[in-house]
Amino acid sequence: MYQHLLRPLLFLFDPEKIHHFVSFMLRLICSIPGVPWLLKKYYLVTHPSLERTVFGIRFPNPVGIAAGFDKEARLYNQLACFGFSHIEVGTVTPKGQPGNPKPRLFRLPTDQALINRMGFNNAGVEVLAENLRRHKPKLIIGGNIGKNTLTPNEMAIADYCTCFSKLFDLVDYFVVNVSCPNIANLAKLQDKDELLALLNAVQLINNSKPKRKPVLLKIAPDLNDGQLDEVIEITQETGIDGIIATNTSTLRENLHTRSTTVESLGNGGLSGKPLRDTSTRVIKYLHTRSEGKIPIIGVGGIMDAGDALEKIKAGASLVQVYTGFVYSGPAIARRINKRLIGAL
Repeated sequence: MYQHLLRPLLFLFDPEKIHHFVSFMLRLICSIPGVPWLLKKYYLVTHPSLERTVFGIRFPNPVGIAAGFDKEARLYNQLACFGFSHIEVGTVTPKGQPGNPKPRLFRLPTDQALINRMGFNNAGVEVLAENLRRHKPKLIIGGNIGKNTLTPNEMAIADYCTCFSKLFDLVDYFVVNVSCPNIANLAKLQDKDELLALLNAVQLINNSKPKRKPVLLKIAPDLNDGQLDEVIEITQETGIDGIIATNTSTLRENLHTRSTTVESLGNGGLSGKPLRDTSTRVIKYLHTRSEGKIPIIGVGGIMDAGDALEKIKAGASLVQVYTGFVYSGPAIARRINKRLIGAL
């Protein structure tokens, strides 16, 4: 029903406006007594084989929603009704910011892909924190943190530490996002010395707490093997708890959409099916080189249950969807989990 009826209708309209419309409708529908129970009855799949403990947290199943879908923590409990075990809220910055000029989100239906240059648009960490306080989360919450666009790189550490401190008591784990291609000069923070300084600063706060929270690093899919080796070294040196592989890509390879159309859309991060093999390669490389000692959340090109299983077999402990949710619909977590029960 979704792919043959609802998706063609939704795809007639601007993708960012449709995202806000769908978010509003989900909140409205789930406010009706009994509807959340009915949705969970259909979409939620439970089985002992799906449960896993990763970086000290027990996940009832391995399927979550990647950062960017619920930037301000307004939709997480509604998304829990569709069988997801966790969601990353954000990316959040200390101060609210509008992001890049519109239009900034584009579909490539032929490739089952999206291109976005949102630019960390969000209402700021105080708003996100208040939203989390207002409604008790019914699933595991990750806090994806970043820096404000106007913050120079030499002051970026303060932005990340501000978000980390303000969300510490409200989320279950953190993700340090330095790999988004839509923030000017952010990629510079992926340099080893810069990244060590940033992660060590976050860990200094983390280790001062009575009970620390898991900290993960989200990396780009476009890193070469030498850079991936550095990621492993950084993970070991800073004592962070895992890696999210991967973010969106700046490359435009293996696309079926006409090159002139793609070029007309401008810059931004590519997500969806074209990233499937690239992200799987990164996951497999990190898992093999680290001898399986670093937990990995697999993201990128997961459009169906087979893609999710491929990520897990490559070494991912958990998987996350975003573009796959847009193209495959609200039953994607259900289908993945049902497949995993038989496969694992």
